[in-house]
Parts: sequence; structure tokens; C-alpha cells
Amino acid sequence: MSEDIRGTIARIIAEQAMVEPDVIKDETTMEELGLDSLSLVEVVFGIEEAFDVSIPFNANDPSESDFDLSSFQSVVKAVSGLVASKGAA
Repeated sequence: MSEDIRGTIARIIAEQAMVEPDVIKDETTMEELGLDSLSLVEVVFGIEEAFDVSIPFNANDPSESDFDLSSFQSVVKAVSGLVASKGAA
């Protein structure tokens, strides 16, 4: 996985959580960072803008979407997949 993707996502999440990006670890959950639903929407918008991708509307509900917003690692994995599929298109 590209460090650019990880770093960019960490900065986007850190900005919303008002923490330094280096405190975000793979297993860190959005809940642990205190991100509410509005903050998660801002994270999604930030990711979409940074990577020119579209995240599914129902991404906040993993049972309804392949995009998992539960942890930093899951977000990086999902965004990496979107970026890779965009590059293959």
C-alpha cells in the first residue's frame, strides 16, 4: 500500500479528529478518535476530493457497503482498492 495514500488519509482523519496524524495507528477506530457522523462525512468528502474517487453513500454502514470506515486500516484498504480500480479503468 502506498505511503502516500496512508499519509493523506491520516492527515484527513487527523484534521477532523483534531489530533496529530502520527497518533493514528492501523487499529485506531474512528470512534476512538471521537469522530461523529458529521465528522465522518467530512472525512469521506476529504478522501473523495484528495483521490478523485467516489465512496458509496452507505459507507458508514459496513453491512450495506464494501467500504469500511471502522478503523484507519480498513479505510486505507478501501481507498487503496478504489484508487487501484480507478487506475485500471
